[in-house]
Amino acid sequence: MLIKPSDPLEQVFRSVRSELTRGALDKKHPYRYMVMSTLGTEGIAARYVVLRKVDEDLNLYFYTDSRTGKISQLEENNGCTLLGYHPSKKAQLRLNGRASIHCQDELAQEHWKNVQGKAQKAYNPEIAPGKSLSHPTEAHTWPEVMTDQYFAVIVVSPFSMEVLQLDKLEHTRAQFDREGKVWNHQWIAP
Repeated sequence: MLIKPSDPLEQVFRSVRSELTRGALDKKHPYRYMVMSTLGTEGIAARYVVLRKVDEDLNLYFYTDSRTGKISQLEENNGCTLLGYHPSKKAQLRLNGRASIHCQDELAQEHWKNVQGKAQKAYNPEIAPGKSLSHPTEAHTWPEVMTDQYFAVIVVSPFSMEVLQLDKLEHTRAQFDREGKVWNHQWIAP
C-alpha cells in the first residue's frame, strides 16, 4: 500500500511525491510510464509517455518528437491529465496540469544531452510520426547525423493531484490542489 487512512495528509503528499520522483529515476518503476490525455479539435487523445524528471516544484518532464499529435493538441490547449498506476501498491495517481513545450531552446538543449546513442533515433525519423506509409519499414529511416531539430521536452506543471488507494471495499482517496507554491490537502470519498 502507498497510503493508509491513518496517515497524515502531509505524509501522503510526501509519499506520492517520492513515488513520482522514483518513477523518473527508476526505469522499472510503475510511474515511469504514465498515460497523458490531451484535448484537441478532434477530441480527447490518450497515450503513454515516459517520465524523465520531476523537479523541486513537482513539474514533470517528458520527451517527444515535436511533430507528434500531442504537441499540436497541447499548442491548442495546454491542459492535460496524467494517469499512473502502481500495481503492487494498488495506487492510482491522477494529475491535472498545464503543459509547456520546449523545442530548440535552452531547456531542450540541456535535456538533449541525456539522449545518447541509438535513443536519438526516436526524435529523428525522416517521416514524421502519424504520417501514412505504404509499408511499416518506411518509418525506419534516419538521417546520417542525429540532431535535436525535432526533439521536444514537455513540462507539465500540475495544479491538482489525486491518489486512490485500492483496498478491497475500503478504498482511500486524497486530493491535493496547488495555490501558488502551496499544496492544500484533503481526504475525499473514493
